[in-house]
Amino acid sequence: MTTADRFRSAVDHRDLAALDDLFTEDIRFYSPVKFTPFEGKAMVLGLFGVLLRTFEDFRYVGRYTGTAHTSSDDTSAPSAVLVFRARVGGKEIHGIDQLHFDDDGRIKEFTVMVRPRSAVQALGEAVLAGLVADGLAPAPNR
Repeated sequence: MTTADRFRSAVDHRDLAALDDLFTEDIRFYSPVKFTPFEGKAMVLGLFGVLLRTFEDFRYVGRYTGTAHTSSDDTSAPSAVLVFRARVGGKEIHGIDQLHFDDDGRIKEFTVMVRPRSAVQALGEAVLAGLVADGLAPAPNR
């Protein structure tokens, strides 16, 4: 079973412990709603805890594999793209998860892209609320 298959299974089963085994210590997670990446295994696992609670009817509907240049060091790495559909706050989301793997097959970089814009906004608001509730982000100043 490939790392992408194991990742998909962990997400399908909402299994954070399984995700922990798949991430490098210095994983970088690029979000569609935040310019700078989330960095480090502890932060990314915390983010996944929020994401797994936030997405409704999350399902993977496709997969592509190959190689791509990473954002962090511009090296070519084995990669997989998982196509998904979900809802957040009643908004339908279409998206992709792009995973880059290290030499041991663990996920070292993760990029999420979603559409449409209204869904991106709903996702950003829901994830921020979850991060604040879990003590992973400060409450926004209003």
